[in-house]
Amino acid sequence: MQKTVVGAFRDQASADQVVRELKHRGVAEKNISVVARHHGKTESGHPGEDGTHNLSSGLTWGGTAGGVAGLLAGVGALAIPGIGPIVAAGPLAATLTGAVAGGIVGGLMDFGIPKAESQRYEERLKAGDVILVVRADADEVSKAENLFRQQGATDIYVH
Repeated sequence: MQKTVVGAFRDQASADQVVRELKHRGVAEKNISVVARHHGKTESGHPGEDGTHNLSSGLTWGGTAGGVAGLLAGVGALAIPGIGPIVAAGPLAATLTGAVAGGIVGGLMDFGIPKAESQRYEERLKAGDVILVVRADADEVSKAENLFRQQGATDIYVH
């Protein structure tokens, strides 16, 4: 049975390290999601007319090339009311794309995170933190939770 581990990181480098380690341990990319405020730029300097764009078109994660953006496929940016532009990668990105009007809370709830926790993560995202979500088998959950702690994650939640 899979569970979801969620945590907030104060910096992108710590989240990057966790993603690299999770992938090294065999956790599939399809089970890893990352969300952060979008501070990067695109080659054109602005998102497409629909408010979204793809990292492959020149968007850089947090203003630096590589990192999480280089580790996960399907990374894109979208505008979330009350927060502004965010970058999302992994399966949570698709959930958030459909929940733009509902904000981060609605997207996280659709992803199975309870409302109170979702609200906490939205506040952390507004403050500039990186939110990392991983779905893992029961034997990997405690390892993932410990890895989150080792890299400085806070507000760690297992669902």
